[in-house]
Amino acid sequence: MEIFEYIAVLTSIIIGLGMAHLLRGLVRLIQHPDRHLVYWVHLAWVAYLFFTLVFWWWWEFRLGTLETWTFLVYIFVVFYAFLMFVVSALLFPDDLEGYGDFHTYFHARRAWFFALMAVTFVVDLGDSLLKGLDYFMNLGMEYFVVGTLQIVLAVAAIFVRSERYHQVLVVTFLVYQVSWAVRMFEVVA
Repeated sequence: MEIFEYIAVLTSIIIGLGMAHLLRGLVRLIQHPDRHLVYWVHLAWVAYLFFTLVFWWWWEFRLGTLETWTFLVYIFVVFYAFLMFVVSALLFPDDLEGYGDFHTYFHARRAWFFALMAVTFVVDLGDSLLKGLDYFMNLGMEYFVVGTLQIVLAVAAIFVRSERYHQVLVVTFLVYQVSWAVRMFEVVA
């Protein structure tokens, strides 16, 4: 087993746990539809993160081309997977006691959620640089501009209480993420 394959196993477990947490949360909503009111913005973030976790495996495949793995690179990649898990876990708490519904819960925890989302966007820029400067440059100006904009919008979401802002934000992020994946990463090169 090569070093990348060894590291991919660990990060795959972490990402898989994030996916399992999201799926388990969705199944609980189906099993107990009257227990808690759902909130479509929350469910859209669940869809965004599930897609992002699936896509994460695809885009991390490029790390297999790294010739030298250092401990810091290893920790960085594991930290990235850890961040993705934590952001996913925040969407479905063990229970909603004290919140009543997902709308109240989501907005009560939005500072944590969006702060960690902003960190994942910063880490993603670093992750792309790890794959090589040529790789990073081939992603184009769109990647850098949108990545920077995502950081700014996520930080703003910590403070903005507007329901409309959060609705537009999640739809925009979800549509863009799917669009980016389809346009840029149909084939791993």
